[in-house]
Amino acid sequence: MGRSSCEVVAVGTELLLGQIVDTNSSWIGEQLALAGVDSYYQTKVGDNPDRIKKVLRQALGRSDFVIVCGGLGPTQDDLTRDMIAEVMGVDLVADEGLVERISAIFGGRNRPMPSNNLRQAQVPLGAEILSVMPGTAPGLKAVIEGKTLYAVPGVPWEMKQMVSEDILPDIRMKAGISSIIRSKTIRTWGESESGLAERLADEIERLDREGEATIAFLASGIEGLKVRLTAKGDSDSEVASILNSEAEIVASILGDEIIFSYEDQTMEEVILELCRDRNLTLGVAESLTGGLIGSRITSVPGSSDVFKGSIVAYSGDAKQSVLGVPDIPSVSQEAVEAMVSGACQALHADVALAVTGEAGPSPNEVEVGRVWMATSVGGVVQSHSVKWPFDRERIRQFTTITVLNTLRLRLIKET
Repeated sequence: MGRSSCEVVAVGTELLLGQIVDTNSSWIGEQLALAGVDSYYQTKVGDNPDRIKKVLRQALGRSDFVIVCGGLGPTQDDLTRDMIAEVMGVDLVADEGLVERISAIFGGRNRPMPSNNLRQAQVPLGAEILSVMPGTAPGLKAVIEGKTLYAVPGVPWEMKQMVSEDILPDIRMKAGISSIIRSKTIRTWGESESGLAERLADEIERLDREGEATIAFLASGIEGLKVRLTAKGDSDSEVASILNSEAEIVASILGDEIIFSYEDQTMEEVILELCRDRNLTLGVAESLTGGLIGSRITSVPGSSDVFKGSIVAYSGDAKQSVLGVPDIPSVSQEAVEAMVSGACQALHADVALAVTGEAGPSPNEVEVGRVWMATSVGGVVQSHSVKWPFDRERIRQFTTITVLNTLRLRLIKET
């Protein structure tokens, strides 16, 4: 008997039109892989009855399990439950327990319940209701000619809870899967994806031969370039041992110049920890990034014990009046060094970073993509320039993570 497989079907015309990005299917696919379940197909289908039925029958014909995502809402274009009933050849029936639960949810919010919400209490005869129900839309489970079909809402937080707590354990049990697959994400910055692949080529080749783990790369913009290690074993402790050993090997090849986190932390989380460990406060002056650096830092809970603030001095006048920058070109080494010193002084911060540059799309003072960055540690200012060959948004994102990494390396080496 071959390995069991699971297909993901995403329902919604908005997915086909590009109005919503289908992150649900990619997340479910990742979770299936980590659960040890093969997935060979993912399908998107619009809100059309005939096409939904055709896709469901096709999926059930070639996969052992099918997870249908979306189309379980209360409106007339939410067709998933109706089409499942038609594929099963049964009627929809009202589940009184669901009627009470949905009514109670609205009552708890002190809101009247629209009558069309009772559509969500309609269940194909013979189908089960998933035990996990975070919102008003129940998940469904139906066995059709020996295959198991699950239906979950398209709302991501509802879907994720149902898949994690109810569906994946059920699939693993039915498929007889006892092994455990886990991943460990190492985050890097300062090397390209092809550069990482080249440096790790011998180790990747060894793993391909011996099969104890796999290495994959995922370019993630402002989140860094991720190196994902994946291993399979019979217990959590066995898999953790494999992953930790492999992480040590990768670390010995790449080093801390490239690796900024072994625990899937963001760059800003790492910076805050370094400052906290050294009892240092942090200030920021930003022009080009317009508050993006400060926003990233303050998104980390507890950042207030380290972060003094960010001064967004976008205009030349603001740079002069708030940060004390002389009347000089604002995209220059002299300007960015004055900005970082001004941030330390204005915010009473121990260490600081600053950025200025031209993000485009049209050149102003300098060529598009020219960026100056500066850091101040122990009163010593250092600066450097880069020329990014990107669009406006990527220039801002790459500048943010690069200047944070520059500060990280100085904090490691100099404090």
